[in-house]
Amino acid sequence: MRSQASDRRLLRQPKAVWAVAFACVVAFMGIGLVDPILPALAKSLHASPSQVELLFTSYFAITGAAMLVTGWVSSRIGARRTLLAGLALVVAFSAAAGASRSIGEIVAARGVWGLGNALFIATALSAIVGAASGGLAGAIVLYEAALGLGIASGPLVGGELGAISWRGPFFGTATLMAIGFIAIAALLEPTPAPARAASLGDPLRALRHRGLLGLALTALLYNYGFFTLLAYTPFPLRLGAHQLGYVFFGWGLLLALSSVLLAPRVRDALGLVPSLAGAFALVAADLVAMGVWTSTRLALVVAVVVAGLFLGVVNTLVTETVMRVSPVERATASAAYSFVRFIGGAAAPYLAGRLAERFSPHVPFFVGATGVVAAILVLLAHRREVTQEHEPARREALGEPARAYALTASEAD
Repeated sequence: MRSQASDRRLLRQPKAVWAVAFACVVAFMGIGLVDPILPALAKSLHASPSQVELLFTSYFAITGAAMLVTGWVSSRIGARRTLLAGLALVVAFSAAAGASRSIGEIVAARGVWGLGNALFIATALSAIVGAASGGLAGAIVLYEAALGLGIASGPLVGGELGAISWRGPFFGTATLMAIGFIAIAALLEPTPAPARAASLGDPLRALRHRGLLGLALTALLYNYGFFTLLAYTPFPLRLGAHQLGYVFFGWGLLLALSSVLLAPRVRDALGLVPSLAGAFALVAADLVAMGVWTSTRLALVVAVVVAGLFLGVVNTLVTETVMRVSPVERATASAAYSFVRFIGGAAAPYLAGRLAERFSPHVPFFVGATGVVAAILVLLAHRREVTQEHEPARREALGEPARAYALTASEAD
């Protein structure tokens, strides 16, 4: 009965929350939208796998670096304007990527696209947390559900558009993000800037907190394995755009379902650190299996899809913990954490391509698994700090000085 009541509260959200959540779906759709076209892109533009993987590297490198300025921007112009500025950049430069004539042009466009994505993602999470009813846990579930739905549908849409032309997914992203822009502009009410403007050094100072730093380093290592699977696997699978879209749709669908349905139950049954360590171990084992059976297409397909179950649990639990572990404002904590974790997302695709070219197609998966195992060790080394909860600064980045965001025991259930 209590679980059903919680589910009903989760669905009864202000319209602003649904507007931001819809835009989140579209934003995260843009990540997986290009996945099915990577082999076709390499063939059409006469590029090596590592060169094509720079699409991910430039995107995540700029996204991570830009996280250091997102709080500075949103605290001066407000969350709504920051969200719209980010979406406008994504619309413009995803279209520019579709109109490009070389890998270099696409890589450059993806970099600015990453800047827009950073402005949107960092602000969207704090916007949902600030406006959602049902407490922090419910807000995180909504955010992760949007993430999972976007990642799941992105490859499917990308596969369909990519079968027509490799340019299709880029123009498709521009169109979908334009819809997200309109939804935010129409449904999200203007938000005032907070009483205290954030400084550029706030995210770096936040990393002095051992719990937040430990969690960020854990996510960096885990993201190396995550993006090895996401960005490199299309090459050894040797499938067409349609087929790749279906495979990664299955992966994203399980990721979305486990984020919402499985993660809270696993955490309640086992506790935070055992749940994360167990999920990391399963991700590492999955990557090892992919390294062993790289030449067996069916084994790779099964391993990719099954990985969604484990990755969904990790994503939800880590995101929820970031929102609790540090005493700083949640927008600042999110920016600091994302700055560090996206280093793994930027490095993995390019290094995976280079490792495959220099050694063998099996090696990137083993290296990715090693990164995830290292994530377990870092997590265990910081387990005490990670499990300590703090009440974040009461003046959140969205400018609601009277609202306290402390998670109560009833909300946690």
